[in-house]
Amino acid sequence: MTITARALNRATLGRQLLLERERLPVLDGIRRVVALQAQDPASPYLALWNRLAGFAPDELDAAFADRSVVKATLMRITLHAVHADDYAPFRAAMQQTLHSSRLGARFAATGLTPADAEELLPELLAFADRSRTTPELQAWIERRLGAERTAGAWWGLKGYAPLHHAPTGPPWSFGRRASFVAAGSGPLPAGRQVDQEGLRTLILRYLSGFGPASVADVAQFALVRRAPVREALHGLDDTVERLEGPDGSTLYDLPGAPRPDEDTPAPPRLMAMWDSVLLAHADRSRLIPPDLRPLVIRVNGDVLPTLLVDGRVAGVWRPADGGIEATAFHPLSSAVWEALAEEARSLAQLLAGRETSVYRRYGHWWAKLPAAAEVRVLPTGT
Repeated sequence: MTITARALNRATLGRQLLLERERLPVLDGIRRVVALQAQDPASPYLALWNRLAGFAPDELDAAFADRSVVKATLMRITLHAVHADDYAPFRAAMQQTLHSSRLGARFAATGLTPADAEELLPELLAFADRSRTTPELQAWIERRLGAERTAGAWWGLKGYAPLHHAPTGPPWSFGRRASFVAAGSGPLPAGRQVDQEGLRTLILRYLSGFGPASVADVAQFALVRRAPVREALHGLDDTVERLEGPDGSTLYDLPGAPRPDEDTPAPPRLMAMWDSVLLAHADRSRLIPPDLRPLVIRVNGDVLPTLLVDGRVAGVWRPADGGIEATAFHPLSSAVWEALAEEARSLAQLLAGRETSVYRRYGHWWAKLPAAAEVRVLPTGT
């Protein structure tokens, strides 16, 4: 079976709850969409606001507080919020990547080896049996290793060790100064071998939320090598089905997974910074037109909050005096502008109790954008 590019777009949007908001509890919603990018504390909240009907941010606050949803370094070695049940297999799937990246040259420059890191882990995690601030953990490392090794050792260990970010308070549960707590689940990581069971679990969960997808897509999503992904998919041959992509490539999917008709309407959305759906595939043209990619994914990796129109990125947005400033990179119809204005009013209600100037620290990027087709401040009435 061959699937078109537009049908791929609709399949992913449907699984990501972006064709229609669904009335789900936060935990069920996060399980459905698999993982939420969480580099900025506000982004998981805005991501769920885009996906869940009647989203109550207090419910996500509570889930972070009781650790039924956890924030940690996972896929692509970036911060993600995931259901607690997914953390252990996802972390296991990332073992080879985290070992290579976090215990590599920068860690070795301190004179430490991966074996030293694994020897330190039990004591480090015992110390982090309750929430510990970064200075507290750095002081612990300094007592063990000396001041000259602290910075490099902490850089490696905070990404490699099975640590969750601990909530630090409002407005978005986590502040700019991180605290950490031991994950407390599963065996301690060791070695550079691929954890086959964890990788298989990650692949199946990924396909459920972002499929259909290629080997390259899975590898991009997790930042794991393609060879073990290909091997794992071959081992799942009875569990997955193969499709032919629009470019002739082989795509994988779960049998019976929903694939909406390619003509299914996709309502406009105001997407969070780094929204997972924009970063989950090697071929990001599934949602981002190639000519717009360098505009919304900046040179340092910042992914701006975007306008999603007919299922594809059409511009960017940011809070402004009196409303939400929307910058469109191509002309939009009056109906689309009206729908975006309705989204802006809803977003303003979310931000009013939290942080009305969300993402302000990234405002410098707007001065570097080219001339837009149109810029409007969508009034929010707040």
